Amino acid sequence: MVLSELAARLNCAEYKNWVKAGHCLLLLRSCLQSFVGREVLSFHRGLLAAAPGLGPSATCRGASRCSPRARQFQPQCQVCAEWKREILRHHINRNGDVHWGNCRPGRWPVDAWEVAKAFMPRGLTDKRGPEECDAVALLSLINSCDHFVVDRKKVTEVIKCRNEIMHSSEMKVSSTWLRDFQIKIQNFLNEFKNIPEIVAVYSRIEQLLTSDWAVHVPEEDQRDGYECDTGSYLSASQVNEIEMELLKEKLQEMYLQAEEQEVLPEEIADQLKVVKEFLRNNKDLRNGLREDMQRLDSLHPQKRDSKEPGRQAPERKDRGWPSTKIRHVL
Repeated sequence: MVLSELAARLNCAEYKNWVKAGHCLLLLRSCLQSFVGREVLSFHRGLLAAAPGLGPSATCRGASRCSPRARQFQPQCQVCAEWKREILRHHINRNGDVHWGNCRPGRWPVDAWEVAKAFMPRGLTDKRGPEECDAVALLSLINSCDHFVVDRKKVTEVIKCRNEIMHSSEMKVSSTWLRDFQIKIQNFLNEFKNIPEIVAVYSRIEQLLTSDWAVHVPEEDQRDGYECDTGSYLSASQVNEIEMELLKEKLQEMYLQAEEQEVLPEEIADQLKVVKEFLRNNKDLRNGLREDMQRLDSLHPQKRDSKEPGRQAPERKDRGWPSTKIRHVL
């Protein structure tokens, strides 16, 4: 049953910590999106005010010859060359890695988000706005663009924590790690005390990281005298959605690492083996990740056995989630 699989996962304290930390990243993403969107528009307007010749009337003359690839971009027209210089002038890592392949340079004069993607990690070519980006993309933008006046050490600490979450091979973190993460994410949020939507998330993250999750059936708790309105809840389906988002992001990260050969093939194979074993034991998650796993397998072909998720016989789909909730015990 779905409930028994979820209960078994949450009975592992370190996995539960991993999900809670990931949930914090999802909350962080949601509160940063509007703020980042506004600031990117402001940044773009500032660039055009300082250099009117780069505005909407400026047209790329290089066509396909002005198409960047990964970290390489050699503009073939004056407009794109000037835009590249302007972007680098505001880039904290101007002498390091800039993922030009995220961008469509011909859109820089009219599309603020295409400019923003030059300050972000690889793999964001198809993203059209902050609402389509994960937390690390938004954090990297804040960290890499000098338009954002923040303590960059606090930003990089949260980025480092995010990477540790995504690169955890067994999807587990310790309680000590989680407490350290809480300090770092709260330090980062304190940089934005004048941004209401970010301030509003501060207490939610604090509550999440200091609470416990217990699986329970509401009717039984009521018989024991539990009052439903005294606690805060996530339904089983909501927890499942959080898990799915985190696993999809993890698999996407693995895919990009494999595609760009950032890690050894053997390391990717080992990570993939762990994920497959995890999904083999959790069919409620497995069914929603088939395409992601097949995409990874396409980059890392290997002999499959009949027990692997991709070879499962069709299963009857659950018609719905049980009326069971996850209780935040404070």
